[in-house]
Amino acid sequence: GLSQYSSDPRTEWDLSAYSTRDQVLEAVRNLRYKGGNTFTGLALTHVLEQNLKPDAGARLEAEKLVILLTDGKSQDDANLAAQTLKNLGIEIFAIGVKNADEAELKQVASEPLELTVYNVLDFPLLSSLVGKLTRVLCTRIKEKSNKESADIPVNTGPQLSPTDLKISAVTSKSMHLTWSPPLRPPKKYRIVYYPSKGGIPKEVILDGAVSSLHLSNLTSHTEYLVSVFPIYDTVVGDGLRGVTSTLPLSSPRSLRVSELSHNSIRLSWKAAQGATQYLVLCSAAPDGAED
Repeated sequence: GLSQYSSDPRTEWDLSAYSTRDQVLEAVRNLRYKGGNTFTGLALTHVLEQNLKPDAGARLEAEKLVILLTDGKSQDDANLAAQTLKNLGIEIFAIGVKNADEAELKQVASEPLELTVYNVLDFPLLSSLVGKLTRVLCTRIKEKSNKESADIPVNTGPQLSPTDLKISAVTSKSMHLTWSPPLRPPKKYRIVYYPSKGGIPKEVILDGAVSSLHLSNLTSHTEYLVSVFPIYDTVVGDGLRGVTSTLPLSSPRSLRVSELSHNSIRLSWKAAQGATQYLVLCSAAPDGAED
């Protein structure tokens, strides 16, 4: 199904409108772009109330996915509407183009954000996302639809999900993670971490027998989001998430001035831990003589 929106959302076709791939592609080719404002919250409410109803073709047993495509910041509360959908088990993928607000995309999208948020500089570049997005969507649907048929269900709780994430030994460049493994040990762990204010996600793959990790080469004085995902042969368990900030870089202390002359001074200080160089800036006080 597809809806366009501005200040008045409009359903282009319902889930039950077409039954073949060719019909859907033909409908896309004939689609006329709708201009106007950006009321994303109103659009998400429209999708929930109009497009995801049984009489519009929504099947009760099917997984519900919403792909939001926007090129601007919402003029209403998109986060509240998105939370309503997510609370009902509807997954939201957010794709931003041009002037889209990345912070808003991350608020609207479902977790984990590294799989559900995308941003490109212009519309032609959307083609570069098709392959990856298709794989992510198909994998997501398979994971969820395998719940009932898989030997181990995709469920929350201690059987498949790690618990009790602890973040310790935090410095300006590193931190240590530990967690309690699920009752059924996973094959692997996938640890994803990135700055909360934006940055390229990095990931580490660990053997399922390991339940700790030391992260290094981090940026100082920065808040990091950390996720731990257990990976099994057929499914991925629920992720364990945490947030913490690295420490600021240490500062030199106890600055002292000595050996003053008419054109020189000597400075001394207590060293800053880990510093490899110092930058010393000197300027005349505002009321001082010409310098």
